[in-house]
Amino acid sequence: MTTLGAACLVLALLVAVYGVVAALAGTRGERRFTDSARRATYAFAALLTICVIVIEAAFARTDLSLKVVADHSSTTTPGFYKLTAMWSSQEGSLLLWAWVLSLTSSAVLFATRNKHREIAPWATAVLMGLGVFFTGLMLFDANPFARLDPVPPEGVGLTPLLRHPAMAIHPPMLYSGYVFFSIPFAFAVGALATRRLDASWIRATRRFALIAWLLLGIGVLLGARWSYSELGWGGYWGWDPVENASLMPWLTGTAFLHSIMVQERRGMLKVWNVTLICGTFALALLGTFLVRSGILESIHAFGASTVGGPLLGLIAVVVIGSALLIVSRLDDLRSEKRIESLVSREAIFLVNNLLLVGLAVVIFWGTFFPLISELFTGQKASLAAPWFDRYTTPLAILLVLFTGIGPLFAWRRVSLGAAKRLLARPALVGVAAAAVLLVFTDAGSRPLALLLFALAAFTLAALVQEFARGAAAYRSLAGGSYPQALLALFARNRRRYGGYVVHAGLAVLLIAVAASSSFQTSRDLRLRPGQSATVDDYTVTYVRPTAEISPVEQRLTFGSVLAVTKGGKPYATLTPSRNYYAGTGGQTGGGPVRSFFEGEATSEVGRKTTIGGDLWTAMQPDLTPLDPIINGADRRLEKLAKGVSPTNVKAGQALGYLQGLAVRTIERRYLAQTPPAQFRVNVNPLVSWIWLGGAIAVIGGLVAIWPAPAAKRRRVSDVYAARLARELERA
Repeated sequence: MTTLGAACLVLALLVAVYGVVAALAGTRGERRFTDSARRATYAFAALLTICVIVIEAAFARTDLSLKVVADHSSTTTPGFYKLTAMWSSQEGSLLLWAWVLSLTSSAVLFATRNKHREIAPWATAVLMGLGVFFTGLMLFDANPFARLDPVPPEGVGLTPLLRHPAMAIHPPMLYSGYVFFSIPFAFAVGALATRRLDASWIRATRRFALIAWLLLGIGVLLGARWSYSELGWGGYWGWDPVENASLMPWLTGTAFLHSIMVQERRGMLKVWNVTLICGTFALALLGTFLVRSGILESIHAFGASTVGGPLLGLIAVVVIGSALLIVSRLDDLRSEKRIESLVSREAIFLVNNLLLVGLAVVIFWGTFFPLISELFTGQKASLAAPWFDRYTTPLAILLVLFTGIGPLFAWRRVSLGAAKRLLARPALVGVAAAAVLLVFTDAGSRPLALLLFALAAFTLAALVQEFARGAAAYRSLAGGSYPQALLALFARNRRRYGGYVVHAGLAVLLIAVAASSSFQTSRDLRLRPGQSATVDDYTVTYVRPTAEISPVEQRLTFGSVLAVTKGGKPYATLTPSRNYYAGTGGQTGGGPVRSFFEGEATSEVGRKTTIGGDLWTAMQPDLTPLDPIINGADRRLEKLAKGVSPTNVKAGQALGYLQGLAVRTIERRYLAQTPPAQFRVNVNPLVSWIWLGGAIAVIGGLVAIWPAPAAKRRRVSDVYAARLARELERA
């Protein structure tokens, strides 16, 4: 099967090269070449699908003759994580990138097979050009079908930090989000090349842009959840370079989705749109580059590799080529219309775009500041989380404000009286929310957080008002109940009202971020069994230690049982722990027992979640008292292993048995003479609302993407539309 996969990868490269050549020939008006290039794209997808199946089958059966399997899996890796280990490797993640590209390219070219005959060949050439790049990169730099000779008896295993359900889904979501942005980018290039710069290319790729935005957002949320649950530092966002790299294209992609509505409705912001999508795709490639280049330190990066240079070259081609193409088409990109009033929806969307791009620029500067400082001073100087918070928070607050204003205003212009009437109730709700928080909480000690809470309340009230106005207008025309009217609104305009749901979800998410970051209480405690400490209103008592050995996963776990009381009454029992894995310390030079404790370890946090927030705990055992036992066991095992041949299976099994006995002895000593442990205890207000707000936004995105039934897609008649507009005005 491995030979089949390797052959299909070579064929995929040849087919992609043919696809580029045929598509370029099709740009001269030869329809048969355009059709042939499209079919080549289908073949490219089929060949890469076979490659993925072969690799996954190799992981499933632990075929250690493949280097990628030996480096990222083992016979003891749980079955579920064997199947997800493909994208934990550099080779597998590049294959995933190319595979998703082939599927999305096939989908969009099939959907437009009888449309956009001038633009489609150029778009096909761009997409297949990307296919050539990534398949070539695999064949010449990171081949997933590279073999090992001799075959090792055991694999390295999956990195312990990646043994988490969120990490099984997080990378494919991010990669898919990155790749889906290639579709509108390719069609934008085609529109620029052919000077067909009306909104037709936007309509052809809008759903792909929405899917890209949604998948990338889900990936960011899952990454934050993994960080919160697995890393043991107590947070969900640390402004890590790879985290930032995934957020930047999401921000500019959000700006693009708002901006294209202005071009569709008013024929404006054409330069913005092509610039935003080209920049978004370049940032998506930058995210791919940062993970694989090792140029910036990150817990998420694969480390230094040979593919960083080619990826940087591709980014340069995209940026420089796009810039030259846009500049050469500036005359064609001039808008026929201008913004007529600052009090209009298109003006608010433009402000939103500026704020979103401003956020991306700030994050870009902070992320790459180590390289910038090294260029000018010779020394790398990193910018920490406080710097990011200082400059992103004001922009986020303004974004919340204009997110609430945008849905209230109509296109073209809104009279001053109408604007006051539309803003009055949401503003009153925002002021009331601020007053309540000032009276009943200590929110006044955090002015920026208080302002964000008030503006988020304003935004939510504005969205509720819009739903109410729309439902009232519909009922006046068609009758029925309010729930029926709301369902009808969603059915008739899923994109608009799904977008409102997204706005509501993001407002909830930002409230939770402000609360959990501004009002968090965090304490580090050193406790022995039986000792207690107070954190806010909670009393935490270290009741007893726990220990567990998992022979299947070759894992040793030291944990604890914490009893928590609040106001003198039992509140929760938490069980944070620390996992240690055999063999992960090999690069540190540790012995067979020491290797458990010198490699990567993972935290399993103890958490009590309520609607008001989380009580979060993590532990770090003090293993210093166990050093004499560990060192003694290593000396004895190493002495016994000196005369044993690597081919002597029985002797190897005996040494493994003795290693297991040594680990079991350490486990018993830990339970009998428990050393103190370091605990981090966090009280995180409203943090669970981050995931709830994210879920609401995802639901809204699905509503906006989901196609309406054919009967619902019929355009409302001009008479009906005019009556509905009048009813909305009265409402």
